[in-house]
Parts: sequence; C-alpha cells; structure tokens
Amino acid sequence: MSWAAKQMNISVIVPVLDEGALMREFLEHLRERTSAAEVILVYGSGSGNVQRQASGLADRVLTSSRGRAAQMNAGAAIARGDVFWFVHADCRVPHDCLEQIARALKDPRTVGGCFRIRFPRRELIYRVSDAGGNLAVELFGRCYGDHGIFCRRDDFMAIDGYPDVPLLEDAQFYRRLRRRGRTSQLASSIITSPRRYEEIGPYRLTACYLLISTLYLLRAPIPLLARIYDRFCRCSDEPPALTV
Repeated sequence: MSWAAKQMNISVIVPVLDEGALMREFLEHLRERTSAAEVILVYGSGSGNVQRQASGLADRVLTSSRGRAAQMNAGAAIARGDVFWFVHADCRVPHDCLEQIARALKDPRTVGGCFRIRFPRRELIYRVSDAGGNLAVELFGRCYGDHGIFCRRDDFMAIDGYPDVPLLEDAQFYRRLRRRGRTSQLASSIITSPRRYEEIGPYRLTACYLLISTLYLLRAPIPLLARIYDRFCRCSDEPPALTV
C-alpha cells in the first residue's frame, strides 16, 4: 500500500437492500481490496439478515430507513474516516482502489471524484452504456452512484450529504460536490452488475437512462424523472422511486 493511502483514513459506506446470498461474497471481495479502510454496511429496514452475512467482514453494521440517500447519510454519520467512499453492493472494485483515491486527494483543490464503470458483457449495447456513462462524467459532470463516488468528510458535511429526493440523489450530490472544488474521474473501472439490464432489457434500459439523463441535464424536475423511471426502468422487485 502506498504512503498516501496509509496516511488517509477512508471509510467505505455500502447501502444494502435485499442482496441475499451475494452479500457475503461481495464483502469478502471488498475486504480483500480495502483492508486498510473502515467498512460500514447500512441496510434498509426489512432487508434480511445482513448482520449474520457481514460477521467478521464489516466494521460497522447498522439499520436505517430504506432508500440509498438515507442509508448513505446514516453511514456517513458514524464514519470515522477523513474520506468517504460510497460503493454499491453488486460491483467489483479495482485492486488499488484506495491508492487511487489517496493520490487524487493529495491535491487539496480536489474535493472528490469517482471511478469509471464497465459492464462484464461483450455485447455492443453494454459498451455503449458504460462508455456513455463515463463520457457523461467527463463532459457534463453527471455521475451516478455505480461509479463509486468518493469525497472528503468536510465537503460531504458542507453540502449536507445526499439530498432527500425520490431519484438521482447521487447525481444531485455530485453536482453539489463539484461546486466545492475539483472532482476527478479515475483511470480504473468498477465492474458493475448487469442484472438490471438483463431483467428489463439492455436496449430498453439504456434508452430509458439516456432519456432521464438528458432531461436531468436540461434541469427537468426530479419528480417527473422519478415517474419516468417507475414507468420504464423499475425492476419487478424494486420499490417505486416515487409514490403518486
């Protein structure tokens, strides 16, 4: 591990909802690659026996109200690190992830950033999806949570954490973070799960995400985007983004 990573206390915060048997496998992977970090697991109420699956692999396990924003804010509230890194529970992180975060934050003008994403599929539609997502970060500063957003504790607190909105809390958070200073998309990729694409259909979901992202960049209201998401993008076992 690099000197920079050893000098920087990083808390990895993972929101969990109904991950089932995959949870322990993910935590073993995460712990192997972030051994020097504090790992905090925050599961939404009613999402199963996470305590048993996390035994010996997470430093802190807690329950909060359901919803990624609420869960990530709850994790940040008890985190000890100087840096917060928010990671989804259905991904694989790079080998040197902590070192890359530490190197990026050596520049005091950098307040945070994210990784690139890549789907573990060969079909062209997945290359369109992950390349488009990475390009949107570079061109527009639009970043979703599967990129693994990280930031300094002080900047997280200064913008009051993740906003309580029905959808795109991660994009809203990243937009506010960019107002605080520089952000950086790192060279390595997080391998993100294609399971949502496979359930809904990769072409349909890619088109839906493109529509929502475009409308978001045009400053369409979040409740409207949540309705579009619920209509076209929601998995069968996923709670609605917005109750109407």
